Amino acid sequence: MKRLGVAVIGSGTIAEMHVAAIQAIPHARLAGVYSRTAEKANKLAERGGCRGTTDWRDYLKDREVDVVDIVTSSGSHAEIALAALESGKHVLVEKPMAMKPEDASAMIARAETRGLTLGVVSQRRFEEQHQAVKKVLEGGGLGKLLLVEVSCPYYRTQAYYDSADWRGKIETDGGALMNQAIHSVDLMLWFAGPARSLVGKIATQTHRIEAEDLALGIVTFAGGAFGTVMASTNIQPGFSPALNLYGEKGTIKLDGAAIAHWTVPGVLKPDFGTAQASAGVADPKLSSHRHHQRQIEDVLAAIEEKRPPLVTGEDGRRAVALVQGLYDSARTGTAVTLAP
Repeated sequence: MKRLGVAVIGSGTIAEMHVAAIQAIPHARLAGVYSRTAEKANKLAERGGCRGTTDWRDYLKDREVDVVDIVTSSGSHAEIALAALESGKHVLVEKPMAMKPEDASAMIARAETRGLTLGVVSQRRFEEQHQAVKKVLEGGGLGKLLLVEVSCPYYRTQAYYDSADWRGKIETDGGALMNQAIHSVDLMLWFAGPARSLVGKIATQTHRIEAEDLALGIVTFAGGAFGTVMASTNIQPGFSPALNLYGEKGTIKLDGAAIAHWTVPGVLKPDFGTAQASAGVADPKLSSHRHHQRQIEDVLAAIEEKRPPLVTGEDGRRAVALVQGLYDSARTGTAVTLAP
């Protein structure tokens, strides 16, 4: 496999995960890192053994860069991705891929027009327990899916939101639903299929921020199943995300990376030991870059094999559209129907 150069655009907490993941992949080369400040750019570049810059556009002109890996604040994702795709670079973008579904659609369209790969980070799909659940669902092990419950009872301090000028703002960050729970929203859509209608409620209860720190949603899926979503950053001390699936033949309950309950006729409960979920419960730091590495490996293989990555731009757009739909429902007090 050709060794591809990857430039990491961003220098926050999650950038360290991406840098470590890229360095662990034999057929990847860290081609550069970007930060708004020279000090951060140089520090991360020194650690990564590459060059740093305070102008991300430098890498769009660099022939040694094949892939632009965007890990900046959420509100800047679309602008950088569109520019990178226009310059002929493949793109991997952190969640959420954009703040609005129409921006996500523009990114997808540009990637298709230019014949480039667009992947969206949802590393939790690469956790062993979620891979096992997907296999069961595809094999009909639960029968008709009836209900999917998602719960993300996270906690963030006010200091977390005060640490950067973009955190907690609607246009640049989003709240507990768009920022923290987007991974679980993606998993719900991956398991249950497209959402068709929804009702949402949001509130800002304990933080001095623009966006919500508590969100609730009820979703109806195209296949007939229902779904519920709870996302927060104000539940102390913070708990692991939970995902429960109820089918006509059985039930699977997940608590973080642990399988809390497994009733699947004819399928034994898998044992993955003491694996940890790649989710930040009480702070944004993750325990391992392992699942990011798996996703980046998949994106690089997709480029080489000229196939879609496991998590596509359309997958990312569906997650953003569902969150935006819940926001719209909360604002209007009415149910929202999503386009097919």
